[in-house]
Amino acid sequence: MSARVAIVTGGAGGLGRTIGEVLHADGFRVALLDLKGAPEVAGELGVLGVPVDVTDEESVRTALARVEQEWGRVDALVNNAGVEPPHTLETVDPAIWAQTLDVNLAGPALMIKNCIPLFRRAGGGRIVNIGSRTWLGGGASAAYAAAKAGLVGLTRQAARELGPLGVTVNVVAPSFLRTPLNATKGDPEFVEAFAERFAAASPLGRLVEPREVAHAVAFLLSEPAGAITGETLHVTAGTHLAPYIH
Repeated sequence: MSARVAIVTGGAGGLGRTIGEVLHADGFRVALLDLKGAPEVAGELGVLGVPVDVTDEESVRTALARVEQEWGRVDALVNNAGVEPPHTLETVDPAIWAQTLDVNLAGPALMIKNCIPLFRRAGGGRIVNIGSRTWLGGGASAAYAAAKAGLVGLTRQAARELGPLGVTVNVVAPSFLRTPLNATKGDPEFVEAFAERFAAASPLGRLVEPREVAHAVAFLLSEPAGAITGETLHVTAGTHLAPYIH
């Protein structure tokens, strides 16, 4: 696996960094892509860091060209970049709606589109899109839930289109994680109460750890997962299940 190259968008964030660490430990050459902070975080991990705006196709092309120039190939793409500006359907304005869907849904589509020539040259590849349990029944901001539901549809369509190229496409859908992104949902007391409700709703009685999500990603990028495509793997400690009625 030492020659395989993996790209992780949103790589300077909490989950992206953890995914990068796990893939690097698995032997991948890892490129962390992010709007801000990618070179600094990558330097700490000993991997490649490349600035990118996933909503800007020219920026995406420039970042992918940098990775290919550095290592000559791309074998795996993890679409992890995401935003969740707080709002409700009653309060959301068009700019917030557009920003949320641009980063969480259009961004992965642009990354996939521009990775296709790289996968074709590599003779195949793996794509994992980071979704959310919210695609099943809400529980987040409206635009975020809509974007993550759309990401599942994008994944299934991409699995059909890219299968003939030897590319698998899947979703890893976590529940609440203790990450910097989720820490922005409110003041510390509110976020802690939110986390406690998720732990209480889990059949396992606990939250999911970012490293557990990262290992699920690593599995779907591995050779043993070569026949899995178009699927959504929930890493939620069971919080995606309907409540059990006694």
